[in-house]
Amino acid sequence: MPTDSPLAAILKRDRAITAAALAALALLAWAYLIHLSRAMDGMAGMNGADGADAGPMTAMGELAAPLATAWGSADFILMFLMWAVMMAAMMLPSAAPMLLTFAAVNRRRRESSGPYVPTAVFLSGYLLVWCGFSLAATLAQWGLHTAALLSPMMALAGVSPVVGGLLLAAAGVFQWTPLKHACLRHCRTPLGFLTTDWQEGGRGALRMGLRHGAYCLGCCWALMALLFVLGVMNLLWIMALSALVLAEKALPGGFWIGRLAGLGLLAWGLWLISTAILTRGA
Repeated sequence: MPTDSPLAAILKRDRAITAAALAALALLAWAYLIHLSRAMDGMAGMNGADGADAGPMTAMGELAAPLATAWGSADFILMFLMWAVMMAAMMLPSAAPMLLTFAAVNRRRRESSGPYVPTAVFLSGYLLVWCGFSLAATLAQWGLHTAALLSPMMALAGVSPVVGGLLLAAAGVFQWTPLKHACLRHCRTPLGFLTTDWQEGGRGALRMGLRHGAYCLGCCWALMALLFVLGVMNLLWIMALSALVLAEKALPGGFWIGRLAGLGLLAWGLWLISTAILTRGA
């Protein structure tokens, strides 16, 4: 297609608009996480000053505070919201190539209509899958909280290094499994996925978004579970995992980056476990 053709100009405009919308969504999600992290740090400081645990969450700014009592329904909903926003912040950058390719293919197939609504529907399907993961993560956090396995910063490593080490080791092993690489291959080849899985209409876009989200979840669920290891609201840890996911999906050597990271996670997990066992035996 000539670079000065009308369709080429439209595709370039569509790509810019779609990229800007995705960037805005991701930035809003990250801003929300930064706000919650600061609120959590402030509460941790107050708790450290008087030696008491924070009480039940009564406002959005207190969402990340550890609870001294059992969760209520409002606490569960707010924690689910935190996880859902966090998944959007972490996964949208790595999903951008697929969404941009979808918008371009949709425009080429339907030159007379814009790609924005189908792309939004595709994105909704993708995020619905991660909302499902967020629900599972919230249930897991509820269980860990009830079992007193999380530190005030919502981290396993500070309270139960053996459990944290097992989670790290399991994630490291998963990085080398056929399931991981089958899902990662789909995530790394947007055009191939769209060519083989294309479906017309709004329902088709939703089903494609759900399907891509399922592949993405199959690729990244173990890495996302590692948020429990160093703290669910540890911003540096969130950024590190986000960068690993993006590198796996976008960089030329993504497969090997993931495998090398798997070896590192396995070694880290075994070190945590062995250190905890030796400390207990001393």
